[in-house]
Amino acid sequence: MSSARLEVMPLPADAAAAAVPELATLLHACVHAGASVSFVLPYTPEDAASFWRGKVLPGVRSGALTLWAARVDGRIAGSVQLDTDTPPNQPHRAEVRKLLVHPDWRRQGIARRLMREVEAMAVRLNRSLLTLDTRTGDAAEPLYAALGYQTVGVIPGFARDPIDPAKVDGTTIMYKQL
Repeated sequence: MSSARLEVMPLPADAAAAAVPELATLLHACVHAGASVSFVLPYTPEDAASFWRGKVLPGVRSGALTLWAARVDGRIAGSVQLDTDTPPNQPHRAEVRKLLVHPDWRRQGIARRLMREVEAMAVRLNRSLLTLDTRTGDAAEPLYAALGYQTVGVIPGFARDPIDPAKVDGTTIMYKQL
């Protein structure tokens, strides 16, 4: 990626709506590459677009969810979400959701950059605790640990594997105090 140009920016509602086709392509590619992000095969581009329109855009529009996109030479290569829709007794907490990097752009620092942006936004919003979950043993788990996230524990058999419907994977619950 040395000659490629990486830009990471939040996507307000109108920009997020306009980016749904690219975001759908990103999510579709990640699921087909085995990412455990709530979806299983068969998974179509239309399924992915429906997720962005139905589950993400309403939160972005309401302000409860911030969505970032990482663009490499103008093309969306990654995204992440910060969910600040917490109960009244948790105004200090937020949840990191759906860190995605297109398989073609992995291991280039994009996930790390997206996470830095999420953490900076959380600080600006006076959120001192971030939580997340990731498939146990997944490549993201050591990334989160390297970024200072602590493991709370593992829930075994939490979710079906995206590729092999007979397999269930554990999830690791993590947090970071900012």
